[in-house]
Amino acid sequence: MRKALATVLSAAMLLTACGGAADTKSSGSGTSGGTAPAAEGKKEPVTLRVAWWGGQSRHDYTLKVIELYKQKNPHVKIETEYAAFDDYWKKLAPQAAANGLPDVFQMDVSYLSQYGERNQLEDLEPYTKNGLINVKDISENNLSGGKIGGKLVAMNLGSNVLGSTIDPQMLKDAGVTLKQDWTFADWEEVASKLKAKGKMIAADLRHDVYFPFYLRGQGQKMYAADGASLGYTDDKPFIDFYTMYQKWYDAGYLLPLDKLAQKKGTPEDDEMVMGNSASSNGWSNQYILAANAAKRPLEIHPVPGWSQNKALYLKPSMYFSIAKSSKVKEEAAKFVDFFLNDIEANKIIKGERGVPVSSKVKDALMPDLTPEQKKVFEYVAWAEKNSSQMDPPNPVGAVEVDKLLKDTVEQILYKKLSVQDAAAKFRKDANAILAKNKK
Repeated sequence: MRKALATVLSAAMLLTACGGAADTKSSGSGTSGGTAPAAEGKKEPVTLRVAWWGGQSRHDYTLKVIELYKQKNPHVKIETEYAAFDDYWKKLAPQAAANGLPDVFQMDVSYLSQYGERNQLEDLEPYTKNGLINVKDISENNLSGGKIGGKLVAMNLGSNVLGSTIDPQMLKDAGVTLKQDWTFADWEEVASKLKAKGKMIAADLRHDVYFPFYLRGQGQKMYAADGASLGYTDDKPFIDFYTMYQKWYDAGYLLPLDKLAQKKGTPEDDEMVMGNSASSNGWSNQYILAANAAKRPLEIHPVPGWSQNKALYLKPSMYFSIAKSSKVKEEAAKFVDFFLNDIEANKIIKGERGVPVSSKVKDALMPDLTPEQKKVFEYVAWAEKNSSQMDPPNPVGAVEVDKLLKDTVEQILYKKLSVQDAAAKFRKDANAILAKNKK
């Protein structure tokens, strides 16, 4: 799945405190997924910096995948940098400003335009053409989400869709049976029943994800096609959505803002995982992380409002990009290919970064998936038939707009602004941000 940037003013700080470095060995070849064969003879040592965000379980298995890559490519040393989502972007920004981005780094759709339009991401198409990145089992739809200005600057690591991870026992105890095709009015009714049992329905609904999603249900878009302004001119959708949201907050259906501000964004810190709320609403790949952390039966369910105007959409769960500044781009491309196509590697990943985009990998994984993992694969397959095309990547300036939206909603919830005044102010200020960044 909802969700500024990085840090390192000296070479000694380039590895984050939670990161680590691997050791060096000597010579090897590509992956079982079609990477170009290695040249014969001993290879020169190569050092790759690889960065990603996530919770502890993602960190753990990614390090195992990296160890597997090193076994197959013993000439490669890999330095790792990883953190929770918000900290990751705070660390990445100074690296970008200093022209020192990691060779391979995880990319999110909300930041893709910002990095891509500033020419900080390598065009990956030449590597798909020469076979270093094998895309023969990947559909064009899965590739197109990583294109900016006609260039393939990010490789989709997996398909994703919005979903509610739910605690069925908590809902049962509250006398709730969820409909598949439910609305935000149904959400409010469920929240009321949970509140009576001393539980929340969720910690929150992430604004930069769920307000654009709500707009889709109203036939609107968050951003104009040229990226120079918001995509809507009538404030009614904002007023309608945040009038509902304020009502939920005031009723105690959601986590208070002071407590929400203390959240780290990890699965272990999720209110649903901790047994305090009945749902956690994010991306489908997050279900596995939540299920692993909760250690009790959970289910994945469509989010409220999904069917209105086919608001639901598939999106790349996340990408790998290669820095334009990288000095080892070919090895970086081989590493990306390994994540996409190596069967052994994907048996470790098991779709946690989204349902694999390679049909060959997806077929190979199905017999070995756990029941929880199969739920995600099946949910994404259902969503493919019940969704519409995703909106284009967010324009440059969208990260500032996301922060503005969050700050504006906080002013609403703290009763410093009426919803009507906030709607007008947000639209004016957001349009100014987007116009500034388009110049």
